Amino acid sequence: MSILDVLLLISIISIWSILAVNIVLVIAGYIHYLQTAKKTPPALPDKVPFVSVMVPAHNEGIVIVKTVQALLKFDYPKDRYEIIVINDNSSDNSAELLARVQQLNPERNLTIVNTDNKTGGKGKSNALNIGLKQAKGDVISIYDADNTPESGALRILVGELMSDDKRGAVIGKFRTRNKNATILTRFINIETLSFQWMAQAGRQQLFGLCTIPGTNYVIRRWLLEEIGGWDVKALAEDTEISFRIYRMGYRIFFQPKAVTWEQEPQTLVVWFRQRTRWVKGNIYVILKNAHFLFERAGRPIRFDLLYFLSVYFLLMTSLVLSDSVFVLSVAGAVSSSLKGFSNTLWVLAIVIFVVSTFVSISTEKGEMTFSNIIIILLMYVTYSQMWLAVAVYGMVGYIREQVFHQQAKWYKTQRYQ
Repeated sequence: MSILDVLLLISIISIWSILAVNIVLVIAGYIHYLQTAKKTPPALPDKVPFVSVMVPAHNEGIVIVKTVQALLKFDYPKDRYEIIVINDNSSDNSAELLARVQQLNPERNLTIVNTDNKTGGKGKSNALNIGLKQAKGDVISIYDADNTPESGALRILVGELMSDDKRGAVIGKFRTRNKNATILTRFINIETLSFQWMAQAGRQQLFGLCTIPGTNYVIRRWLLEEIGGWDVKALAEDTEISFRIYRMGYRIFFQPKAVTWEQEPQTLVVWFRQRTRWVKGNIYVILKNAHFLFERAGRPIRFDLLYFLSVYFLLMTSLVLSDSVFVLSVAGAVSSSLKGFSNTLWVLAIVIFVVSTFVSISTEKGEMTFSNIIIILLMYVTYSQMWLAVAVYGMVGYIREQVFHQQAKWYKTQRYQ
């Protein structure tokens, strides 16, 4: 067996090992879905906690009014929550639009915090830390500026949080508001339902683990203060703070019945920049916490660390090698005795990908369509490869920033009408 065959065999084993883990997560996630669907979320306690709903916003004039209006319509007791919008060094008309909304709702607890280029404009974590200083609530809730949460979302999240003292945070589900805008948003819609939320549900079912997303979650204020707020160096501040919560001995609970609808990138350029930010942010979190793999204190996050390490390093390397051998063999530049074996596994991987993804989206009303089967097939040969390009580009960018001591920049996702 040649060196090329050995490397290809290692890459095949690596890819299928991670694929097997994801299949297990999908099965467990589906079981979680079946169990959750039958349960009614806990009611709010008699002493309803005061909640500070915080929205970081940088140049979000296109979407911010709709978001605030949705937050004002929560069925949570009106006198038991406030809304704090951190208008973070915006250069558009956000300040004027927010002031108008504030004037139209004088009876509501709506606060606008306007930062400048000295205090703000330094990313989401910094904006959230600024908002936390203004917040009055014992519970903090976070929503992105492009969100339109359903009216019951906050009530469900807080009810779940207060039902268990060991829960440090509770997360809900986000759906794609503009899923029919482009083929890209259709890809993202399926990605969100299968590879993000079904994986969250699976980890919850098997290990009692899930990761805070950037939006639609609640967290105990004292816990935030105990861990020092959000890490301003973290582009993936949600993953980073999740790890710290677990290391403190608290849990994060996933409640899919708390739903928000958010706007996703409609063009490839915007998507690529957003996902690159995610990759850089997660690599930072992985490296920051890597030493916990070998320490007792890291036991609560060990699975997630291994999973992220496998996906961002082992899987990426294996896919690059496998794809390179495939392209070179087609071109006649190299020859491998494992070519037939590799191609058979490749076809099997496609079948498993399509079936497991379709099972995942079957949990959502209106998603079990023939057109979505076609979209899933297209995702395997296009969207998945795009993610590989993002991962490679993000890793190279992260290494370059570290070598030249450059500050990671927060890229703001473009919004649409």
